[in-house]
Amino acid sequence: MNQVKIKSPGTVANLVCGFDILGLALNDPYDIMEFRLLDEPQVIIHNRDHFELPTDPEQNVAGVVLQAAIEKAGGNIGFEVTIEKRIKPGSGLGSSAASAAGAAVGANLLLGNRFSTDELVQLAMIGEKLASGVKHADNITPCILGGITLIRSIYPMDIVPLATPDLFVTVVHPQIEVRTADARQILKQKVLLKDAIKQWGNIAGLVAGFMRNDKALISRSLEDVIIEPVRSILIPGFDEVKQQCREAGALGGGISGSGPSIFMLSETEAIAQDVAGIMKAIYSRIGIDHYVYVTTINNRGVEVVEGEWSMVNS
Repeated sequence: MNQVKIKSPGTVANLVCGFDILGLALNDPYDIMEFRLLDEPQVIIHNRDHFELPTDPEQNVAGVVLQAAIEKAGGNIGFEVTIEKRIKPGSGLGSSAASAAGAAVGANLLLGNRFSTDELVQLAMIGEKLASGVKHADNITPCILGGITLIRSIYPMDIVPLATPDLFVTVVHPQIEVRTADARQILKQKVLLKDAIKQWGNIAGLVAGFMRNDKALISRSLEDVIIEPVRSILIPGFDEVKQQCREAGALGGGISGSGPSIFMLSETEAIAQDVAGIMKAIYSRIGIDHYVYVTTINNRGVEVVEGEWSMVNS
């Protein structure tokens, strides 16, 4: 194999109370990436979208991951990649993770699957560090593995795939940008012990809810007393969206990653569509352009897709 085309899914990180340790993969939106193996140690990047991301590998999330893969593979090969981003950067839907994880998996496929899952996550985290300044894996692991994942530790790497309940996910993406690095800077560096204890209970309850397929427990546990109260001030309409969606029957939800997107989990597609209508109505009234997805949890992660090759300069 000297070329491959993959689909890299968007993700929801944190899942309200699980800051930097919980995440799930979405069936929509996703990026498309096409890779070709080169016989020289270089990275060539083409963009097939309007986001004008850097094509210098040193400044591109996928580029730094591919450079690291070249070094890890011995330094005698290279990669050409064409990226069609459908996950808007700064959306809170794992745009940088899709690029980073997609690059790691694409490179690995062309190298005969020589890297382990832990090595793929470690490679992809290099891209996340470029994007946000921090090597976090809560978007990376569900993007690669699919489903819902718990990152018990990254030093050493300890990834725990969780059971995935049959739920619908509604996401509203207000067309404003919240940079991950900026959203981290406003967080408190110290928390009260009583808040930490409450947060631990919610995280444990959410994980138990997923493993037991206990929708009521999932709903009760979708509460954040540490991160969300601070970050939500960056997102117009957040409190109204959350309250009205829960009143309409959603199990709960909150900020997707660092925002500005907001996600809600629902037991049925009918409730998920009602939630979508509420989101649209609120942001239309506020006067903020927005996009709404009604989707499900992606259990496959990054995957090879069939189709015509359209690699630039191929």
